[in-house]
Amino acid sequence: MTESFPRLHARTRRFTLGVPRGFTISPDGGRVVFLRTRSGTDPVTCLWELDVLSDGATGAERLVVDPLALGAADEDLPPEERARRERSRESAGGVVAYATDREARLAVFALSGELYLAELATGEVTGEVRRLPAAGPVIDPRLDPTGTRVAYVTGGALHVLEIGSGTDTGADTGADTVLAEPESDTVTYGLAEFIAAEEMDRMRGYWWSPSGDRLLVARVDEAPVTLWHIADPANPSREPVPQRYPAAGTANAEVTLWVIGLDGTRTEVPFEQEYLATAVWDAHGLALVTLSRDQRSMRLLSADPDTGETTILREDTDPAWVEIVPGVPARLSGGTLVWVADADGGRRLVVGSEPVTPPSLQVRAVLDVDGDTVLFQASGDSTEIHLWTYRDGTLSPVTTEPGVHSGRRAGGTTLVTRQSLDTEGVAVSVRAASVGGSSIRSLAERPGLEPRVSLVRAGERELAAAVLLPSWHVPGSGPLPVLMDPYGGPHAQRVLSARRMFLESQWWAEQGFAVIVADGRGTPGRGPAFEREMLHDFTISLQDQVDALQGVAALHPGDLDLSRVAIRGWSFGGYLAALAVLRRPDVFHAAVAGAPVTDWRLYDTCYTERYLGHPDEGHYERSSLLGDAEKGDAEKLERPLLLIHGLADDNVVAAHTLRLSSALLAAGRPHTVLPLSGVTHMTPQEVVAENLLLLQLDFLKKSLAG
Repeated sequence: MTESFPRLHARTRRFTLGVPRGFTISPDGGRVVFLRTRSGTDPVTCLWELDVLSDGATGAERLVVDPLALGAADEDLPPEERARRERSRESAGGVVAYATDREARLAVFALSGELYLAELATGEVTGEVRRLPAAGPVIDPRLDPTGTRVAYVTGGALHVLEIGSGTDTGADTGADTVLAEPESDTVTYGLAEFIAAEEMDRMRGYWWSPSGDRLLVARVDEAPVTLWHIADPANPSREPVPQRYPAAGTANAEVTLWVIGLDGTRTEVPFEQEYLATAVWDAHGLALVTLSRDQRSMRLLSADPDTGETTILREDTDPAWVEIVPGVPARLSGGTLVWVADADGGRRLVVGSEPVTPPSLQVRAVLDVDGDTVLFQASGDSTEIHLWTYRDGTLSPVTTEPGVHSGRRAGGTTLVTRQSLDTEGVAVSVRAASVGGSSIRSLAERPGLEPRVSLVRAGERELAAAVLLPSWHVPGSGPLPVLMDPYGGPHAQRVLSARRMFLESQWWAEQGFAVIVADGRGTPGRGPAFEREMLHDFTISLQDQVDALQGVAALHPGDLDLSRVAIRGWSFGGYLAALAVLRRPDVFHAAVAGAPVTDWRLYDTCYTERYLGHPDEGHYERSSLLGDAEKGDAEKLERPLLLIHGLADDNVVAAHTLRLSSALLAAGRPHTVLPLSGVTHMTPQEVVAENLLLLQLDFLKKSLAG
């Protein structure tokens, strides 16, 4: 019997299982190390290696690590690792992260809290994998560049374990040294704090020196952060889980940096600004990127690891905020700085002190610097992401076919991933300088439906929108109820030229809806000014959804029934869905709001203050939902609203939904609340994810039928 789409969608983790990811290219360009599950329904991630120089269009793949062969079928994760996976939105299991030495000949990883070392580049079908002794459950292990030591965190302490000569995985391990031990239960060494991981994509808290004789280590003290508790009402015998949560306007964790030698010597590296965005320690020295609390100033600092003294290399400022761009700072072979900055209306690649890309090409990330070649992502059209290189004053496109691309580069070898509207899944190609191209297979499941996506520009602002109609619908044959299916918030994008982005939306279309996915102001890819229009007012996202709806209706006369319009979303999309029926019931007739932020004072410092400023500045009331519920305006209380929230959500805590529900009840506004016991912000559980789709469908059909 063929599985239904909701069940398959849930089993495959939204069709991400079986897709190759986490690529590392060896410095000589001859090998690619990557992660992939064994099939599209297998949630256990394995570590693989591709010999780029072998014969054959697919290269020679070698399975390096299979967690099942190591007896790790059932994962027992320490709480810190569970938190890391929640922050990174990791829904698979097994080897979900690894780190190599400089030559990519060894890899270390954690599996169920145990520490493992794997041999790469053996030229054999299998290499040796062995468990290393550790002082406790292991978090974020990383090899030093020489491959003779591995650092890891356990119990908030940073350890270094001697593992012998670089390529001998069978050698006896040496001493396990505690380099930094927490002074209290609110202190950790070597881990990223909540804000860094959730809002700045910094998942690490320590960096090896190039010679492997010392480390830059973040000390995090959460004592100033407000203590919250995440309860489990379905299991009243369990104690609530304490969590330090930095809500908007309150104190962040105190982060300090230390250079710690293997001999235990410590040198503080002070910085003035609130946030540590990232750090880099390479052959050109130690560099830090810091960000002010209001995020209007970003500094690039060089640091002397011997004295801790820092020097400002550049400072970028903006009256709204300065964007954190992945992959910088970086350096060319001679030490010339590679950076990304906003200038002349565009987000531009900067080499040295000069922008080298035109303002019309919006740079999204620097992916790698291979000698003097910079590989980066950029968009001309916001719905596509392409790869480019810069070298010796010349810009060259790496990809030209429509789609969404990413990649890596080292040793003259370029790896390209591609998604598009005309192909299924993710294609991975590897192009070596000296041989023909090869590919890495995707083992993802086929979804069983084909998105019929029309990308358009809608409304007076020419917003990017995707329109999906049922496969059986004949244009002009009659109006369909409409489902708006946005995320809609800043820093994220839904409308891209990639089929996988619209699989769930097409399923909704097959249930009889005309589905519209629209990216409004604040979303990336259209330039800094477009992103910054959301400053101090999240409600413009609602204006843009209305604009997109009306614009699409004008493009599809007779196909959209504007008297039956629903909206659904999760996280910011959930906020937007609830906002829609509260403030524009004349347009929206039903809403499903999943994990919505309802009071922005309850969301975290970095994200909320970036866009709305400090709560004392007075921009929060306009964008929060509680005031709408409390007004008691009958016109605003007439549309069906389903609120869904995971009670174990530590990002958008359940208090958001509970407070809105209380306010709606006090105002006499009927609504429905679906609490999800034991479920976090990701809803990774298979049965939960499947039934959520079906319950939403039932709710919206009944609501619009009335």
